[in-house]
Amino acid sequence: MLPQRPDSGERMLCRSISKYLFQVIKIDITMTTRRLFSLVISLAAPLVFAEDISGIWKHPEAPAWIEINLDEGTGTVLRNDKFPERVGREFVKDLKPDESEVNLWRGQVYAEKMGEYRKAEVSLPEPGRMEFKVKVGFVSRTIEWMRVDGVPTPPTE
Repeated sequence: MLPQRPDSGERMLCRSISKYLFQVIKIDITMTTRRLFSLVISLAAPLVFAEDISGIWKHPEAPAWIEINLDEGTGTVLRNDKFPERVGREFVKDLKPDESEVNLWRGQVYAEKMGEYRKAEVSLPEPGRMEFKVKVGFVSRTIEWMRVDGVPTPPTE
């Protein structure tokens, strides 16, 4: 005995169910792809959107300019009108990005009063503003720098 062929109503129902299941699977695959894409973007965003601290920076109050070279992991005094003997001094060394957080670097900063390098955290709380945070025991000090295009020529006397 041969199986009976479904009538047109049953065939239409089967097609409708098949189309519905295909759409559900397609939507599920689309949603999974979107979630995966969002996850990849969120993990890669810190690497893509991190600022670069390389460049010239000025202390907002003191007449001092520094240059950060992230490729070399250093910071050098370019001009200091109050302490001209510090010009050319490498006051930052071993500067490297902190992979755990965007716009955060770690290195060593020369502490003038102590006469030695101390561990420091360098951050960009906002574009164009850099902060050095140095801790010694329970005391910490934060020094702010502003990004500038260049070092102005010193005034003539």
